[in-house]
Amino acid sequence: MNIGKNISALKLSLATSDYVRWAILIAVTAIFTLFLYPNLVIKEPLYKIGDVAERDIKATKDFLIEDYDATEANRRQAMENVLTVYDYNSTLFSKLNQQINTAFENIRAVIDTENTTGTDETDENEPSETDSTTDAQQPSVSDLVWKKKPEFEEKLGVAVSDGAFGILENEAFSQNIESFIDKILSDIFENGVVTNKELFLKEMNKGIILRDIKTKTETVVTNLKHFYGLDQAKAMVRVVGQPLLQDLNYTVRNMVVDVTQGLIQPNITLNRSETEERKKREAAEIEPVFNKIKAGEMLLREGEIVTKIQLMKLSASQTRKIDEHTLASCMGLAMLILCILLTNYILYMHHHRPNLLGDNKNLLFIATVLITFFLMARVSASLVESVAHYNTQMPFSASSISYGIPLAAGAMTICLFAGLELAIPVSMLIAVGTAIIFQNRFDIFIYFVLNSSMAAFWMQSCRERKVFIKAGVKLALLNVIIVTAINLYLGDLTGFKLLWDWAFAFMGGIGAGIVTAGIAPLIEIAFGYTTDIKLLELANLDQPILRRLMIEAPGTYHHSVIVGSMVEAAASEIGANPLLAKVCGYYHDIGKISKPLYFIENQTDGINKHDKLAPSMSSLILISHVRDGVDMARKYKLGQIIIDTIKQSHGTSLIRYFYDKAARIKGEDALNIDDFRYPGPKPQTKEAGLVMLADVVEAASRVLRNPTPSRIQGLVQQLINRVFSDGQLDDCELTLKNLNNIAKSFNKILHGIHHHRIEYPEKALLKNAKGKDGSPDRQQAKKVRDISEKNSAKSQSHLKRLGQY
Repeated sequence: MNIGKNISALKLSLATSDYVRWAILIAVTAIFTLFLYPNLVIKEPLYKIGDVAERDIKATKDFLIEDYDATEANRRQAMENVLTVYDYNSTLFSKLNQQINTAFENIRAVIDTENTTGTDETDENEPSETDSTTDAQQPSVSDLVWKKKPEFEEKLGVAVSDGAFGILENEAFSQNIESFIDKILSDIFENGVVTNKELFLKEMNKGIILRDIKTKTETVVTNLKHFYGLDQAKAMVRVVGQPLLQDLNYTVRNMVVDVTQGLIQPNITLNRSETEERKKREAAEIEPVFNKIKAGEMLLREGEIVTKIQLMKLSASQTRKIDEHTLASCMGLAMLILCILLTNYILYMHHHRPNLLGDNKNLLFIATVLITFFLMARVSASLVESVAHYNTQMPFSASSISYGIPLAAGAMTICLFAGLELAIPVSMLIAVGTAIIFQNRFDIFIYFVLNSSMAAFWMQSCRERKVFIKAGVKLALLNVIIVTAINLYLGDLTGFKLLWDWAFAFMGGIGAGIVTAGIAPLIEIAFGYTTDIKLLELANLDQPILRRLMIEAPGTYHHSVIVGSMVEAAASEIGANPLLAKVCGYYHDIGKISKPLYFIENQTDGINKHDKLAPSMSSLILISHVRDGVDMARKYKLGQIIIDTIKQSHGTSLIRYFYDKAARIKGEDALNIDDFRYPGPKPQTKEAGLVMLADVVEAASRVLRNPTPSRIQGLVQQLINRVFSDGQLDDCELTLKNLNNIAKSFNKILHGIHHHRIEYPEKALLKNAKGKDGSPDRQQAKKVRDISEKNSAKSQSHLKRLGQY
C-alpha cells in the first residue's frame, strides 16, 4: 500500500515538475517576444521630403488616408464660426437704483429729524439766556449731514466730491435729483454698456451671443454699433439728461451729471472661458477627412521629388502593412524562439547535462539570466536610438555605443554556475535576440556570438576573484580585434570612428568582467549555488565546523581528510570536479559531531556504546548522523551541493553489521530490511558517487591486516563491486571505465598511507646490525622486534604516561 502511494506521489511530482518547466519556457518566450515587438516587422526605408524616388511604388490594396491638413482646416473654420459669448447683467440697474435710493433716503431722514425737533422747541416768547447757551452747544443740521458723507458714499457706491455734496446739501438731497439720476442711468443701461467697444466691434461681421446672466437666455445680436462703450456711455449722460435737467440751474445740472457718470459701469462683459469651451466642443465634433487610395494607384514614380502628400500616402501604406502582419509576425517569432529554446533544452541540457535541468531551480536561473541580459540589450538599443536622434553633436556615432554593451557577462555567468556546454547556446540566444533588436544587424550578431563564447571559455575553472578581471581584459582585447575586422568588412574606416569603436569595445570587455563579478555573489545567495571560489573557502581546514569536527570527533576528522584526498585524486582521473569532490569529502560526515562516541573511529577507551543497545537502535543512531549533517550544513550555510552530497554519500546502502546482528537475534523473517538502510537518495553526481566509494574503502582499509598492495587492491575491487552490485551507482554518471580508474587512484593513495616502515633500533644496535641473507632491511626489522620485546619493561616506565589523559 505504501509503495503504491509513493509511486503515485512520485508521478504527481514529476508531472508538476514538467508543468513548471513548460511554464518557464513559455514565460521566457513571451517575454522575449514582448522585447522584440517593436522590431517584429522589417520596415522598408521611407523617403524624406525632397528625396528622389528610386522606383515606382503602387498601392497593393484599397485604403483610406487621413488628410490632416484638410481636417485641421475644417476644425479651424468650425472654431471661427463659433459666436463670441457676452454676458448681459440685467440686474445691474436695479442694484444701482437700490443703492441710490438708500443713500438719499438716509440723508433725508437726518434732515427731516433735525428740522422736526427744531420746530417743536420754538416758542412764541423770546428765548431766555439759558436756552440760548444750550442751543449754541448743540450741532447744527449741516454738521450732522456732513458727518454722514462717508456713509452716503458707501451706500451710493462711488466717491462724491465736497462741492457736489455741498450742492446736494443745499438741495436737501431732494427726491427730484434722485429721480433724474435714476432716469438717466435707466436709459443708458437699457441701451447696453460694454467695456471695450473697439474689441466688441470686431465681431460685427458674425455677431455675438448675448447671454442674460439672470434668465440664462441667449440672443444672437448682429447690430453692435448701438451699444455704448464705457467712455461713450459717460459722455451720453449729459446728452440723455439735457431734456430732464433743463429747468435746473447750471451748478445743479453739472452735479447731477458728475454723480451719474461716477455710477456708470459695463453691464455687457466678454465671457472668454465659455467662448473657448464652445470652440473646443465644435472642433471635436468635426470628423477627420479621409481620401481613398485605390489598389494599383501610383503612390510614387521613379525620379519624382517626394512631396509631403506623397510621403503621407507612403507612410499610411506602410502602416497598413505593419498592422496586417503584426499578429502573424508575433506568432511566428514566438514559435521560432520556443523552437530555439526547446532545441537547446534537448541537445545541450537533456542530453549532455540531464542533472542540470532535472531541477527547476536551474531552469529558473537560466531563464532569469536570459531575461536580464535581453532586457539589457533592449534598454541599450533605446539608448543608442536616443543618441542617434537627439545628440548629433557627439564626437562618436551611435553604433559605437552598441559595442560597449557588456552582454558577454551573461555567458560568463552561465559558465560560472552551469558550465561551458550550456554557456555556448545561451550566447547564441542572446546574440540572435540582440541582432533582431538592433534592426537585424549581422555585425552585431557576429560580435556578440564571438565575444560571449570566448568570455565563457575564459571563465572555466574560475577559482579566484582575479579571474574575472583577467577574463575581462582578454575579452576587451578580443573585442578590439573583432571590431577592427567588422570595420574592415564594412569598409567603414572614416575619421575617428574606428578609435571610438575600439574604446567602447574595450570598455565592454572590462565591463563584462566587472558585471559578472558583481552579480555572482547575488546569484549564489538567490539560487543557493556554490562556485569554485566558495569551494576554495570551504576547503580551508580552519572552517569552524571542521575545527569542531577535529576537536569533538578526531577519528571522523582524520577519516574525512583522507576521503577528501582520495576523491580529489580520483575526480581528476575521471573528469569530475576535483575541488568539489574534495570539499564534499571533508564535510560528508559532519553529522557525527552530535554523537561522536557512537562511531568506532572516535572511541579511544575500547568501550563500544553499541554493545548495550539493540541493533535497531544502533542503526537509527547511525542513520541519524545524515540528518544531523544536513542540519549542520544548513546552519553553517555550506550550500545546497554540500547538503545534497551529505544526503547521498551513504545512498540507500545497508548497515550490514547491525542487520546481521539483529538477524542472529530475531531471525531474518522478523526483520524489515528497509529499517537498516540509509534513507538516501542514491548518489546523483559523479562527486557524490566518489564520496560514497571513498568512504567505504577508507573505512574498510583501516581494519585490513597486513595491508600489502595485493590485499589493498583486492579490498578496493571487492568493495567497489559490492557498491556497484547493490545498485547504489545507478543514478550517477559513473561508467565501468570510470570505476576502473577510480580503483587505480584509490590503490595509489592507500598504498601511500599503509606502506611498510622500518622499525629503527637503538643507535648502538644500528651500528652492529648486519644481515646474513643479503637483506639487511629484513634482518634489521627482526632485531628491532626482539629488542623491543626485551626492553619493553624498561621503556614502559618512561613512556607509559605519554598521551594519557
